[in-house]
This record gives sequence, C-alpha cells and structure tokens, in this order.
Amino acid sequence: MPTPAASHRFPRLAVAVAALALALTACGGTATPSGSSAPDPAPATAPDRVEPLAATPLPALPVTVASADGTQVTVASADRVIPLTGSLNEIVHTLGLGKQVVARDITATFEQAAALPVVTRGHDVSAESVLSLRPTLVLAETTTGPAEAVQQIRDAGIPVLVVAPAKGLDDVPKRIDTVAAALGVKDAGTQLNQRTADRIAAARRNVPAATAEQPRVAFLYLRGTASVYLLGGSDSGAASLLEAAGAVDTGKESGLGKDFTPITSEALAAAAPDAILVMSKGLESVGGIDGLVKIPGVAQTPAGMDRRVVTVDDGVLLNYGPRTDQVLSSLITQLYGKGA
Repeated sequence: MPTPAASHRFPRLAVAVAALALALTACGGTATPSGSSAPDPAPATAPDRVEPLAATPLPALPVTVASADGTQVTVASADRVIPLTGSLNEIVHTLGLGKQVVARDITATFEQAAALPVVTRGHDVSAESVLSLRPTLVLAETTTGPAEAVQQIRDAGIPVLVVAPAKGLDDVPKRIDTVAAALGVKDAGTQLNQRTADRIAAARRNVPAATAEQPRVAFLYLRGTASVYLLGGSDSGAASLLEAAGAVDTGKESGLGKDFTPITSEALAAAAPDAILVMSKGLESVGGIDGLVKIPGVAQTPAGMDRRVVTVDDGVLLNYGPRTDQVLSSLITQLYGKGA
C-alpha cells in the first residue's frame, strides 16, 4: 500500500511491493460493463476530498494510549500532527483537526492534504524531514518504515503512536477510535464512527437482494512500468469490501492465503472471475483495458472476454476509513449497474 488499501495506506500492499521500489499515486476511474466494447475507463468526476465533521473538536490532553507495538504513548499536544499513511491522515482530517496536520506521506492524495509537505521518499519515512517540522504527535502503522527512522523520531522525544493496519470493515471503527483517543477527541471519534457506520449500512442496502449468482471478482495489483502483476489473496484487504458488495473474492476462494502472489495463467483460469478489480493507476500503468487483457491469462477469463473491469482510486480503495461507504457504493454500482 501501494501503502496499498491502503491501505496506503495501503499498508499491506506497500509491504508486498516495497522491495520492487514502486511508488503510488492516485487516479480515478469507472468500469466497463459486462460485454461492452466501450472505451477504456475515463477519469472519475467526483472530487477527491474528505468530509470533516461539522464542529471542530477541542482536544482534551494529555492522554496516554496503547500503541500497537506494545508501548504506552503519552500525548501532550495535538498542535502539530504528522500521520505517516494516507488512511491515518484521512481520519485526522475527517475528525475536524486537519489544520493541525503539518505533513503527509505520498499516499495521502485527497484534496485537503495536497499542499502539505511530503516526509517520505517513496514509501520510506525520512526521519530528518519529520523532525524538521517539529511534530507534537506522529501517527504510524506497524508497516511504516524503515524501523530505524521511526526509532530515530522516538529517540528525539516525539510521541509516536503505532496503529494496527486495516484488514477489513471491522477495523474501520477501531482505527477511528484509536486516532480519536490519541488526539484527545473521543466524542468526535464516536460521532464519526456513527456517521461512517450509517453510511456503510446505507451503501450495503443497495446490493441487489436477488441475483442469479454472486459476481466473482479477482483483485489484481498492477504496475506495468515495473512489470509487476499480482493477484490478491485472502490478506490483500479487498475481500471484506467485495463480500460487503455481495461478490466473491476469487483469490480468497482459491485458497491464496497470502496478500499477493504473482499472476499466472493457471491461477486466473482456476479463479475464473466475472470481473477484475484494479486500482485506477494500476490500470493506467498497463495501458488501460487493452493492455490488461494482454497480461497472460486475463483474456481467457470471463472478465477478460467481457472486458469487465472495476476500478477504484488508489488513494481510497484499501483505506478502511471514513470514505469506505464511497468505495462500497462505487463497487456496487460498477458490479450491478447504476440502478442498483
């Protein structure tokens, strides 16, 4: 992640491909419906923005909170916050404390964060860049690295809260609660969790109640410029979203226990997806749908033959944060049509 989906956030995805020195950016897209010979997806028109809570909360500090790496972290000030993943940055902004955020990593692609200085080189944190901004709190994930950089920030006396990466819909409220507690705005966290849960529930109600068969979807991670073509497994982060959208994650169903494995014709044939889910930038990197179907095995799947491709922005797909309802709504619309 990327991060991803991250989730850059995509934290799990970032780990899967970091060794290949890939970098993520965000881009929008739409789907080509089943059986269509329409042109490749066009950029999405929806703005890449988060929606902060109406009222700006006042942090009640100091607080001491548990970090996912087993330490206890005391936060005395939320005046200068640096979230080191796009997902965490999104949560802070949506809680209403965006003005206290003083930096971002490359996976924070939403509009309100665009002007912030970047403190990562690729996906690696620059401790010097972080420290130069005099943060009062740094938010990281267990996949944030290198570990030496995170330790250097801690050694400088900066509180560093490590948050467990998201793996599914159940992690959305946990992550919001964790960040809200560290910022001293628990009530805002409760409010945001309720709003997010309501919106996710509303999105799920749009899944058709009666379908002949659940759509079978393969999640592919693509970076054509680096010849990286990966098939998502049960730990890719996409399974929970696809299941909530009424679909079957074929990688998980096929028994792929890891997050990602190299695509093979045999694996795709066994998965036999009706649709392929990709990140928008990944589809662009292989030359759109025309390039996607040239990847060995893709053209032989039902999805490849129908050119049925579902795309979601890189910067939001695996975040599992306050915009998860938008991801679900997009998946549902693309899988079942606008009348869903």
